[in-house]
This record gives sequence, C-alpha cells and structure tokens, in this order.
Amino acid sequence: MISVSKTSLLFRNGFGAFRSAFHSFPVPGSVGNDTAKQLTAKELHDQILKSVNVERSAPRNAWLWSLTEKCTSRDDIKLLFNVLQQLRIFRLSNLRIHDNFNCNLCQEVAKACVRAGAVDYGKKALCRHNVYGLTPTVGSANQLLSYAKAQKNVKLMVDLMSHLKSNNLPLQPGTADIVFSICYDANKWELISKYSRRFVKAGVKLRKTAFDIWMEFASKRGDVESLWKIEKSRSDMYKQHTIKSGFSCAKGFLLEQKPDSAASVIQALNQSFPDSKKQGIIDELQHLVSEWPAEVIKHQKQDNRKAIIDSLKADIPAMFSSLSNMGVKSSVNLDDLNIAEPVSC
Repeated sequence: MISVSKTSLLFRNGFGAFRSAFHSFPVPGSVGNDTAKQLTAKELHDQILKSVNVERSAPRNAWLWSLTEKCTSRDDIKLLFNVLQQLRIFRLSNLRIHDNFNCNLCQEVAKACVRAGAVDYGKKALCRHNVYGLTPTVGSANQLLSYAKAQKNVKLMVDLMSHLKSNNLPLQPGTADIVFSICYDANKWELISKYSRRFVKAGVKLRKTAFDIWMEFASKRGDVESLWKIEKSRSDMYKQHTIKSGFSCAKGFLLEQKPDSAASVIQALNQSFPDSKKQGIIDELQHLVSEWPAEVIKHQKQDNRKAIIDSLKADIPAMFSSLSNMGVKSSVNLDDLNIAEPVSC
C-alpha cells in the first residue's frame, strides 16, 4: 500500500506530474501500464475505482490517461467523468489536496468529449466550480468551439462563449479565429460585430486571419463604414496587408466608386508578394468578378440595388483598365462579371 505522504506527492498538481514516481510504487495485484493499454474503457474505469474505493490507494497515473484516450462514445465519457469525480473526492478526503488536475489532462478530457460527441459533458469542464477537479481553460473551450465550427452549430458557439464569460476565462487570438469563422460561414454579421467588440475590449491582439474574415465579411455585405473601421484597427497592429485584407479594401473603394484607388491597392499587393503567392491574387480577382458583386448586391436594400449595379458595372471594368495601365496583367475574363438583380424566390 502506498503511504499517504508519498501518495500526496504523486497527486500534487494533478496526474500530469511525477509520472515516473507512479511507476516506482506499483499497486499490489494491479495491472501494469502495458496491460492498461489493452483494457477497455469500462475495465479501466473499474480498475481505477477498485484502487480508490476498495484498496484505498492511488491508481497509476497512466490509467486515467489511458481511459481518457479510449473514450469514443457517450457511455465512455460517463465512465470518465464518474472516475474524475471519485478521484477528486479521494484527493480531498484522503490526501487533503484541493488543487484541480493539471491543465493538460483537462484539455485531453475536452478532446475526448468532442471525439465522443458529448459536448454537454465538455461544457462542464469550462465551469470554474465543478465536482470533477477540472481546470477551465480557453484551450479546452477552443476544442469545443472547433467542434461547433465543424458542426456549423451557431447556437453551441453562443453557449460556449457565454460559458467563457461567466467563468471569467481570458480570451485568446485563436478563439477569435474560430468564432469569426463560424459567424462568417453562418452569415451572422450581428454576432461577429458583438464578439469583435468583446475581443477588442479584452485587449486581444487579433491575428491577421481574424481580420481577413472580419473585413471580407464587411465587404461582402457592402458595409463600407464598418470596413474602414476594421481596417483602421488592422493597420494599427499590422503594417502590411494580407492578400485578403487588401482585396477587401479594394472592394471598399469600388463601393465608393473609386476604381483607380482599388487598382492601386491591388497593384501594391502585386508588388509586395513574391511570384509564389501571385496565384492568390489571381484567385481573388476572379472572385471579385464572378462572385463578389452578386454577394454584395444581395445584401443591399431593394431601393439601393440599382445604383450599386450601375456603379459596379462601370467601376469594375475601369479598375481592370487602371491595372492594365499600371502594368498588372490579368487573365480574368470580364465576361464572367456577375452583376444582376437577384432573382426573387
């Protein structure tokens, strides 16, 4: 039997610490680490609870990690959370350890919940006060948010962001990337506006990828006022444009009926990026011609559409003419120009 003093040391800071020490004090009659890898989630669950509740000794470190890795179903997750709760009680009552398990284990638990499709259990890992000894982290939240993105589940994203706020978890740039992407894919401009204010207020330094999504969304909606505000924030952080942020600005100039300014932005991109990146510029030019006009027209009020259609029909060819005069050659065919009144259903 392991002494309380040694067991306390092993449990300090969660199961992630003192891994080798666990191997130095095997539990009599228990399975080894190699054997544990071959056991099912239910068998590992039973072995851990036998150690804690019957033998009153600390289970091996590897058992809990192995159980977490084996979770592939909702029933497995139920077993895992039962084990976590029993281990927390054991740590408190027998070892007088009040610390949660370490963050690495908690993130692996969140991954397991995503893998098993048991996100309701994963959300429990975001609660500051929980009975499982889990440490809420933004890393765990990002695992769940990535699942919401894969499932195109806006409601889940909103719920998770609410959990982050209520548990005072600090926001990270990676969180913004996921949230902005979900809002963009779901065409939720009000939500991306809401969460962008929250990220900015929290002092999060948004990545270029987040600005790309945010600015492209504004340009797709034809919201020039918002676009220039976002561009101001972006330029305060990053001096050089990405291809996507530069093209968003070009679209903004087209919406303001400034085709020469739009051409100047694209020329600057063409000069800034090496030949290996030029395909990205060609792709964005094609999108500007064949897809963007229809997108922006669709988002305009009915009484504004004719004016937008007329200006884009004149200004997009004028922009390409300016590009040609600047020495920027393009293979984009203006016959693909998609500018027409959306067909009513």
